[in-house]
Amino acid sequence: MLALLDGAGEPFSRSSYGPGHFTASAFITSPARDAVLLILHGKLGLWLQPGGHVEPGDNDILAAARREVLEEVGLNNLPLAHAGVFDLDVHVIPAHGNFPAHEHFDVRFLLVAASDSGHAGSDARDARWVPLSELPRMHTDESVMRAVRKLAGTD
Repeated sequence: MLALLDGAGEPFSRSSYGPGHFTASAFITSPARDAVLLILHGKLGLWLQPGGHVEPGDNDILAAARREVLEEVGLNNLPLAHAGVFDLDVHVIPAHGNFPAHEHFDVRFLLVAASDSGHAGSDARDARWVPLSELPRMHTDESVMRAVRKLAGTD
């Protein structure tokens, strides 16, 4: 990630493919920190945290994550539950259509909700509060499980 930041090009542009670009996402925890709000991603068919590409109007990577949360689950102005960056992940996006295979360098934040509200928005077929104890039975990926282990203090 540091090499991507220090390199030539536009590391926050979604049109940068060599090797990829930064994305922003957020894990949203319940007030009791016993559940997270996940979306059923429309293209991937996996239960994931809300997130996506950094847009030109985003002031910073946290603003991008907050905008994605608003777009994907309808929640706004959620405070950080963890100061600064909560998790980092690099994952491969396969080639599709006119887009070559590339990597997403995902910067992840931890936000806390005041209630169990939220609904599926863009890029989400569904949104659901998932108790931490039920996560192992969800169709998700290892990066979500790693972040949940961090949240639970077991990683």
